[in-house]
Amino acid sequence: MLLLVGLGNPGKSYAGNRHNIGFMAVDAIARACEGAPFRKKFHGEFSEARLGGERALLLKPETYMNESGRAVAEAARFHKIALADIVVFHDELDLASGKLRVKRGGGDAGHNGLRSITAHMGGDYRRVRLGIGHPGDKALVHSHVLSDFAKSDKPWVEALCDAIAKNVATLAKGDDGLFQTRIHAAMQAAGF
Repeated sequence: MLLLVGLGNPGKSYAGNRHNIGFMAVDAIARACEGAPFRKKFHGEFSEARLGGERALLLKPETYMNESGRAVAEAARFHKIALADIVVFHDELDLASGKLRVKRGGGDAGHNGLRSITAHMGGDYRRVRLGIGHPGDKALVHSHVLSDFAKSDKPWVEALCDAIAKNVATLAKGDDGLFQTRIHAAMQAAGF
């Protein structure tokens, strides 16, 4: 069983932020896989879905980004999910907008949500890095991630989240390379 975690900040004021693309991806997965309605549990919004016949748990921590690890650790402990079976969807400054990469383990690259999860559980979980682009100046990073996507960004954000949802069963089977290839192909076909 997998635990799919989308990172973001709770509340309407953050809903369209670049930092919340992890929430957006998990919402798309829940819709595509006909997940159960989200409910409050584990300091977050929690649901269950089937991915290619396998049971998966979906979690959107409501602890704010800096404390995401509390929610993830609680859900993982309760359901006895190994670190290797946790997949975290998060925004990535160091990837161009609309790009995606999957990796296991590694550093947090300054991402407070990843830092919190690693502090609570260790770092050997899978990360689906969702490119939001870099503003070009380190001083602008904070406002960049906490500002909403521009209207011109919405088509690629929706295309990326839809491609993730349509191909998540491949990710669930552990074929990260094929998952990345399929997302890249889907984004190219959509014109991004």
